[in-house]
Formats: sequence, C-alpha cells, structure tokens
Amino acid sequence: MSNLDLLKEGYKLFAEGNIEGVLALWDEKIVWHECKGFPFIDGDGTFVGAEAIVQSVLSKIPDNYDEFNIEIHDFIDGGDKIVMEGYYTGVWKATGKRFKANATHTWTFKNGKPSVFFQAVDTATIINP
Repeated sequence: MSNLDLLKEGYKLFAEGNIEGVLALWDEKIVWHECKGFPFIDGDGTFVGAEAIVQSVLSKIPDNYDEFNIEIHDFIDGGDKIVMEGYYTGVWKATGKRFKANATHTWTFKNGKPSVFFQAVDTATIINP
C-alpha cells in the first residue's frame, strides 16, 4: 500500500469512527503538532504517541463538536510527505453555530507509517463563525 493509500484509509476509518483502526496505521511514536490556539488544546499542542494524542486531542472532539467532519478537497503527494487540503465542518458546541473552516494536514512518513502530523486550521472560523 502506498503512503497516499494508507493515508486515505486512515481518513476513511476516522470518518467511520474507527479510531483504533486509525491508530494501528500510525508509527507508535508519532509526533502530533496540533494548531496553536486550538480552543480545547492544552500546552503547546505537541503530543507524542497514540495514547497522548487520544487523551489530548481525539477524545475531546465529541465534547466540543457536534457533527464534526473532515471534508477532503485534495492531497498533494510528495512520497514521504503528503499534504491534505480540506475543511473541518460541524457545530461548535460552545456557540451552537455551524462552521466550515479551512484545514491543512501535513503528514511525514517513516518506514511506511505516518510519523509526524502538522495541522494548520482557521480556528477563528470555528469558534466565531
């Protein structure tokens, strides 16, 4: 499976709510860089390993969003570095307002697995659509 195919499978599993399936695709020491300023992220937004990412990021999604979704617009395939261009959509629970925010994910692969994630997202659009 190519890096791009693996990444597409990960997004499919995430959309289905299969977080365990997503985690199985990642390097066990994946470094995750969540966008600074993201409303519910503590610290500098950097987390290492699946357990830290689940606790600090993924488990907080249902607490803060309704109908959260990642709409994929395109992938830029650079082999060991792949960029996802798209949007986050949903309802920010704190305001009850629907949003559609630009989002970009940059994934770096090592030995056929995602080893670094970097997120850039329009947080202002999420919290104040």
